[in-house]
Amino acid sequence: MTFFSKFRKTSVFGIGTLTIGSILYYNFGRIFSNIEFNDSENINLESSKWDHNWDRRYFKSKSKLISDNTNLQSYNKARAKIVRHVILIRHGQYNTQGKTDNDRHLTHLGKLQAEITGMRLAEIAVPYTTIVRSTMTRAQETSKLIEVHLPTVPVMDDSLLVEGTPIPPDPPSGHWKSEKTFFQDGPRIEAAFRKYFHRSELSDESDTYTILVCHANIIRYFICRALQFPPNGWLRMSLNHGSITWITIFSSGRVILRCFGDTGHMLPEWITSN
Repeated sequence: MTFFSKFRKTSVFGIGTLTIGSILYYNFGRIFSNIEFNDSENINLESSKWDHNWDRRYFKSKSKLISDNTNLQSYNKARAKIVRHVILIRHGQYNTQGKTDNDRHLTHLGKLQAEITGMRLAEIAVPYTTIVRSTMTRAQETSKLIEVHLPTVPVMDDSLLVEGTPIPPDPPSGHWKSEKTFFQDGPRIEAAFRKYFHRSELSDESDTYTILVCHANIIRYFICRALQFPPNGWLRMSLNHGSITWITIFSSGRVILRCFGDTGHMLPEWITSN
């Protein structure tokens, strides 16, 4: 076969491919050109404006500074690098067949998950400020296994962090049909959010790292609130047992989600969510 024969065949193939591509482009172009995109009917790409005073602590700090005759600009410059870290840990896998909370102990795998998470937190090696644990059995057992690896970190209990249903989810779920549960749990869970999620205190001289050992519904709601996402979307997220979720709150009020439901420290066969 001569060079010109090869060239002719290649040219014919290229022209044919180009022709087919042109036909497809023309026809698909006609199809999509006839589609009208209406933001109000299809998708809304607009987001609400960020509320920098979401924790209602900016003005309180400002008035405190004025009363102390402190220059606000100098204060903000000095504290610009001080941030608050909230590290949320979901408890390990537990016995879901227990009739009461006392019966819902961690499974063997759940204990392993807690141990591995404790080791991971120790490896991160930041100056943890405190460990706060839910008073439910599975969270208590998880926290105690984690505490072995962080022996110098102060520990406290908080019943505000027990599991519950914050607000009716959207889309709805058939698991919770009674409005009474949302009415009772919602204010408590919101109170927990306001207690732990805020910019650094005036008394803080360095970054703080608070570990909250609690539950999936609590963590998911906290994330929605902290990022100013619609809070009724909390059930759209899934969390693994023993997972690490990390939120950073700057003194300016800016919030960053560093990781959500991280279980990269576990082997695949150790990862569970239900």
